Amino acid sequence: MSTRGGQQVQHDHQGQTDEQPRRKRKSRKGEEKPLVAPAPPLPADTRAQRVLYVGCEGESTEPDYLNYLNERFGDGSVTGGRRFRIQPVYAKNGLTPARVVAQVQAKAEEDEAWALFDRDQHHDIPEALDLAAEQGTEVCFSHPSFDLWLLLHFQAFGGRRSGSSEHVVETLRQADPAFKNFDKRNDKSVKDGRRAALTKKESAAVSHARGLVAQCEHGACKAKSTRKDRHQWEGAPERPDPLIPHSGHADDCPVLDRDPSTDVWRLLVSLEIVDA
Repeated sequence: MSTRGGQQVQHDHQGQTDEQPRRKRKSRKGEEKPLVAPAPPLPADTRAQRVLYVGCEGESTEPDYLNYLNERFGDGSVTGGRRFRIQPVYAKNGLTPARVVAQVQAKAEEDEAWALFDRDQHHDIPEALDLAAEQGTEVCFSHPSFDLWLLLHFQAFGGRRSGSSEHVVETLRQADPAFKNFDKRNDKSVKDGRRAALTKKESAAVSHARGLVAQCEHGACKAKSTRKDRHQWEGAPERPDPLIPHSGHADDCPVLDRDPSTDVWRLLVSLEIVDA
């Protein structure tokens, strides 16, 4: 039996729960109802498990990818025993960047909070960044979209996109057969063969993403990693100085000018899936 959100949940022998689905409350006009993906089964000893709530702009691609990280790396077998559980937070039909931050902060409460959102054509990105800074929510911003992060697993990429993902998606379709029909017939999932195609390419993706920082037109940006005391959760294997990488962009580099770029690499380095 485990505790989730202050409630007791009974697990069967397959790790599933008999928790009754919550009835969806009626939303006020214009308000999205956040969804939280089912949590993967907890290990017997949860004291050494890091818990992250990660808000997602999309309802398919990002949650699928985060669950892939859970399944492949969450048990600690690749990260030297440092286990983690990512809890994706998202909503049907997606969320705007500011709502991504607000929803994940509400769900995470005292747990660690991250937010993933894209440039696209959103107008509330400055608001989202301010809200994240107020409560210490980590932000992974992608310009033009999260699809760029997937593409960087296979190849480097460059050239300003001004918020358009069309060329990114077309290049991704050609990068690997598993993604041939990506974003066709509303299929932006990251499951099965697409997960297999990404496997063991995490280091390449991080390297390509950090390379984009170095190519930033601002000229003073460099993807260095810095260390702060933050992620030393109770019962974790000894990590007195855990790694929290910053975006690498200069403080005076306008976020909306970081084109193309993606900060998703920061999450993988922070989880120690990839060495800094």
